[in-house]
Amino acid sequence: MRNSERKYRGPQFILTLLGILVVVCLTVHVMVGGTDNFWPWQIVREIFRGHLSNDQATEINTVVWAIRLPRALSCVFVGGILGLVGSAFQAQLRNPLAEPYIVGVSSGAAIGSAIAMIVGIDVWFGGLGSAVFGFITGLISLAIVFGLARRKGVVDVTTLLLAGVVVGSLMASLLSLCLLLAGKDTNMVLMWLLGSMGAADFKKDALLFVVMILGAGILVRQTRLLNAFAVGEDAALRMGVDIAKLRKTVLVTGTAMTATAVGTVGIVGFLGLVAPHIARRILGVDWRYSLIGSGLIGSMLLLAADLLGQRLGMMFGTVIGDLPVGIVTAVIGAPSLLILLRKRG
Repeated sequence: MRNSERKYRGPQFILTLLGILVVVCLTVHVMVGGTDNFWPWQIVREIFRGHLSNDQATEINTVVWAIRLPRALSCVFVGGILGLVGSAFQAQLRNPLAEPYIVGVSSGAAIGSAIAMIVGIDVWFGGLGSAVFGFITGLISLAIVFGLARRKGVVDVTTLLLAGVVVGSLMASLLSLCLLLAGKDTNMVLMWLLGSMGAADFKKDALLFVVMILGAGILVRQTRLLNAFAVGEDAALRMGVDIAKLRKTVLVTGTAMTATAVGTVGIVGFLGLVAPHIARRILGVDWRYSLIGSGLIGSMLLLAADLLGQRLGMMFGTVIGDLPVGIVTAVIGAPSLLILLRKRG
């Protein structure tokens, strides 16, 4: 009996359960949406029927395939990306407060994506211009943060986090200035800055899916090294871990993944902070499992946050439309950050 209980409570079982919950959350997201509610069997039927042509499509088929399913998939992929990157950053920096938003990567990627859209070069590279330029400025932002935190060749994690907050705030201010000077509508600026899932489509979903899978594959391959690194840098060196190579792999991969997410939906803060903590609570500190679990939990959290944002937006009528998902994640994430800081003294 004990072996059976241990088997069903193991990390593989928990990850399988989390995967099933992601599918359930995605189905609920498509069912409820922002307006009319559908039954589960209706959603499954329309998904298996496929996207019908205009002369054959019913109202439900159009709503599911043109609006709700692309949006739900964006939530799954963006949430998964931010959860994976947040967990990898916390492991690499050995600090539970690290995540793309806190270390300035999100804001740095956002300003590159915004400039690409303002200048009109977001259509370059097959429509991937925003992600490419976001990746470049995200790396620049990360390099500035590490340069400020490095003393005599050693990176002080506390200084790095403080530098990340300062550089992130500076990048966000420059981003707002660029958009305002470009003559963009103020409401559009705020919606993009705070993260909006409303412009989702299958082309963007395909890009997010490919980046998430490739990035997850690279990060998961580093989990054994991250486990060794978690013991301490000296212990990792004795075990033959190339710390410089590990740090470069994790940070560059995480920056590329974050830039793609930011270039697609804007800034969604704090999700990469909360999801890894929940994953470690459930799966423990073994990064082989908690990193994957963090990605799955990130998907569920963003699905729930976006659904809540749609419902809250309906409460305010047509004044604001859908509530930007970044507001919902910030309301959840900011108190979580304060609690973590309080616990760490």
